[in-house]
Amino acid sequence: MISKEDIHHILELSKIGLSENEVEKFSKEFAKTLEELKIIGEIDLENVEPTFFVNNNKNPLREDIVGESLPLEEVIKNAPDEKYGYFKLPNVMD
Repeated sequence: MISKEDIHHILELSKIGLSENEVEKFSKEFAKTLEELKIIGEIDLENVEPTFFVNNNKNPLREDIVGESLPLEEVIKNAPDEKYGYFKLPNVMD
């Protein structure tokens, strides 16, 4: 079973906050998931050819066409906030 220290480390890296009750529940669910993955790892794939591409569709490409851009003033007027001609957004990470 995965240790609580490992769970707390994963939560810290993921920037997820959980209560101790949630950590307990998560650690049990995580351990169960790891056990299920072990079963998948035991599948005999000795005679199975690797699959690199599921479909053979190619990405459709189009020609780049240069068009007119909106003036900076018109673009910025739609922004909630602006600084030095750039969109100013709130921080999303600490």
